[in-house]
Amino acid sequence: MTDTNANAVPRADAPDSPSFSVRRAGAGDAGALAAVAAATFPLACPPDAKPEAIQDFIAHHLTETSFDGYLADPARELYLVEVDSVPAGYTMLVFGEPTDPDVLAVVTARPVAELSKVYVLPEHHGLGLAQTLVAASIDAAAARGVKALWLGVNEHNAKANRFYEKVGFVTVGKKKFLVGQRWEDDFVKVRVLA
Repeated sequence: MTDTNANAVPRADAPDSPSFSVRRAGAGDAGALAAVAAATFPLACPPDAKPEAIQDFIAHHLTETSFDGYLADPARELYLVEVDSVPAGYTMLVFGEPTDPDVLAVVTARPVAELSKVYVLPEHHGLGLAQTLVAASIDAAAARGVKALWLGVNEHNAKANRFYEKVGFVTVGKKKFLVGQRWEDDFVKVRVLA
């Protein structure tokens, strides 16, 4: 993977932009990851998602304890982007076979990994952080021999769908995603790496 820490400089097309860098998250980053997750997960939910369902999901899957577990799992790698040394976003890769039958039916390249999370705090949107995080994640997956990355994104999240298309993911199918007691419809998108 490219050492993105060495590139902690303002964007050339926006010289007044803050500097940012990406690094692999470690054991001491669980609290920062949980804080970013709690602030950004609601942005990925459909507009009619119930606030209590969103908060329940955060409380069960995006806590500091959850991130301690994710960071300790050898089948996962998390990448943290920092703006002026302050956490501003993250990605999570999950290596291995998909367990969802809808994903198994449409993701055919092997070996494969899931790009499970791509989140950037809204005040930093438009600075290139998400693209940098995705590039770091692609490099990391390729270094482990992965041939394709897949992800799920809510079909009503137009902004995220445009972003994923911009960075090379194509829609190959649909799957369900449980938030609270309601199943949401997600697109399954794939980017072939080799």
